[in-house]
Amino acid sequence: METTVTSKGQVTIPKQLRNALNLQPGSKVVWEVNEAGEPVLRKTGPESETRPDRFDRAVGASEIKWNGTTDEFMELIRGYSNDPD
Repeated sequence: METTVTSKGQVTIPKQLRNALNLQPGSKVVWEVNEAGEPVLRKTGPESETRPDRFDRAVGASEIKWNGTTDEFMELIRGYSNDPD
């Protein structure tokens, strides 16, 4: 796999490596050079350090609990019970 260093010194980690290391947005990585002078990329820290997805953070955040049916909810928010044609 090949990648290019940008003018800012940034590189994109190829998807195959991100998947193999289970790297998610917010994951911490360490770059090292081994004894042979080769670069080594290593994931650090526990999984809990990864930033939660914005949708995962929203689950359960609402204080409104609905015990009715979907049709009843749609009637409540729309003001009518049947879809207009």
